[in-house]
Amino acid sequence: MSSIHDPRYRKLIQKLIAIRELKKITQVQVASSLKKPQSYVAKVENFDRRIDIIELYDWINALDADFNTFLNNEILITHPS
Repeated sequence: MSSIHDPRYRKLIQKLIAIRELKKITQVQVASSLKKPQSYVAKVENFDRRIDIIELYDWINALDADFNTFLNNEILITHPS
């Protein structure tokens, strides 16, 4: 299975989307904070592009969320069977 289709990765991206939507932040606003085009955000959110740990850190900061809190959430610490 491709890592982009790993259920843990999909949950991670779904969580980024949920935070963005909860805070009423648009893809354009996230992209602007990241100094990237809106299409970059759309590709990540549509599972067409994978992000690395540095990009994740920057993305969480763009959402004005806490990186450690994000990582400590139980959604991300479950292990595959």
